[in-house]
Amino acid sequence: MHFTSETSSNGVIERNFTLDEITGVLWSPISGTNGSPLLLSGHSGGMHKKAPGLVASALISVTTNGFTVAAIDAPGHGDRPRNLQDQRWAEAIHQVRAAGQSIVPIVVDYTMSLAERAVPEWQATLDALQALPEIGTESPIGYGGVSLGVVTGLMLTAVEPRIAAVSFGGVFVDDALIEAAGRLTVPVEYRIPWDDEDFDRTSGIALFDAFASKEKTLHAYSGRHYPVPEYERDSSARFFARHLG
Repeated sequence: MHFTSETSSNGVIERNFTLDEITGVLWSPISGTNGSPLLLSGHSGGMHKKAPGLVASALISVTTNGFTVAAIDAPGHGDRPRNLQDQRWAEAIHQVRAAGQSIVPIVVDYTMSLAERAVPEWQATLDALQALPEIGTESPIGYGGVSLGVVTGLMLTAVEPRIAAVSFGGVFVDDALIEAAGRLTVPVEYRIPWDDEDFDRTSGIALFDAFASKEKTLHAYSGRHYPVPEYERDSSARFFARHLG
């Protein structure tokens, strides 16, 4: 892991980093982070590691709970070049949306492809983060995400025993996600944007029901999946503080 820049503001240190082809950012409290929880944050499709909503949630976790928060760009997002197949998927989404047709089938295939590539990248990032003396291997770890970040987080948590709690937002649900949800046993907080025409609330409830976790909480809020209401960000921060310490 190579840190390429560092800035500080309002009690938060922000460090950009690269790890092979991965581009990411790490936020931590100026007061020190030794042994404090680590939160992994996955951005939504079409966004990047410093999407406004992601940064807002990260700063709440750092300043309120003293967490360290890490985010990376998904393949073909942010500072990472998009390959030819990803470009075709993105163009198809724009064309279908412009035609007033459902984008769900294309988005499901695209996000699953991205998630399959992102899971080993998150694991490599986690290895590198745990090698940092201020984090180490004893810090409890959580994962939060929306949309693409949910797909990645589900697939990652299903195979990554280091993650102790997850908080997810709206996502397009398919059989693969239902299957992955059945392998999650860590505490889950799941949010459904009740009035978003792109996200089917019925399938969202089915996904929540599929989680094998003994402790899981369902939040349904009025409005679309973006922007996430501030009170839901606060709720997610409290959820991670409760389960990660």
